[in-house]
Amino acid sequence: MSASADSLVLPPGQALTDKFPLVGEQTAAPGWSPETCRVVISGCVARPLTLSFAELLARPSQRRVADIHCVTGWSRRALAFRGWPLAEVLAAAGVTDDARYARFIAHSNRKHDTSLPLALALEDTWLVHEIDGEPLSPEHGGPLRTITPGRYFYKSLKWLAAIELLAEDRPGYWERVSAYHNEADFRLEQRFDEARISSMETVAQFREATDFESWRDTVLLKARLGGWQPRTLDLSGIQAKACSFRNAKLVGVNLRGANLSLSNLEGADLRDADFTGADLEGASFAGADLRGARMIDVALSATRFFRDFANGKRLAAQVDGLAIENPQGLLETQAAYLIEQGVRFI
Repeated sequence: MSASADSLVLPPGQALTDKFPLVGEQTAAPGWSPETCRVVISGCVARPLTLSFAELLARPSQRRVADIHCVTGWSRRALAFRGWPLAEVLAAAGVTDDARYARFIAHSNRKHDTSLPLALALEDTWLVHEIDGEPLSPEHGGPLRTITPGRYFYKSLKWLAAIELLAEDRPGYWERVSAYHNEADFRLEQRFDEARISSMETVAQFREATDFESWRDTVLLKARLGGWQPRTLDLSGIQAKACSFRNAKLVGVNLRGANLSLSNLEGADLRDADFTGADLEGASFAGADLRGARMIDVALSATRFFRDFANGKRLAAQVDGLAIENPQGLLETQAAYLIEQGVRFI
């Protein structure tokens, strides 16, 4: 299906792509390969067991085609993957009656994990080793990952190393660290835990800060920072997710390594801003002034540089002199716009 297909069939807040954008970490922790891959199954099971990747490959696999939806705002139609339904893999372990949740643990540097209600996982989760007829690449979680199409994609885990069945839930990495919603139902647009929205007091302290060192380990969620002019240009490493920076005055700011995913920077003055290494997934720069800005090694999946309205009008960023090098995940329509405006990708 073309990325220009009717967006009305998509869940709210999503944009269609024919790509399979990279998200999250792109390399497993050291010592991970098809030869060393093991899946340890434990917890509320009658027979704990460990399955090697070779043992899984010896099982008959199945093919499934499903849509996937990333919390940052991109959707991929008809992703074809091959593997094994979780229910079949768990059968040999004997799920006990007290099991209520399934927790999946990655062989990653940050030890990512995620959890799902067991009933949902048994119905919808697969262990996957092929995508679109090709072996799963390491950056996408190869040789083995999970995919749960019925939830935002952060509930699908790369580099699967363990499955633990639990009587009580244990929220996962992104839910703990980034305030992502524990249920993650894209039909209900459950992106963030609304109970963790930054308070007015916290936002006021952020606005008045003169040094952001103490803020770099704090997630600012859905903060209203419209028209803000910071007291320092060093905003490197800040984590401001789903925040509004509309019309903010950010000329020359250092946003190296910042996480501005799903934030609204429409109309912001970002001339000569440095976004090197930043996570800009799902952010909107429509109407922003990006002249002379630098985006090097940035995550741009579902990032918008223009926004079209039903009346035919377009709100577009000013991009003269914008430098983009090694962008990751930029969607087709946005890339086409930037190219039309003379932006060169290195």
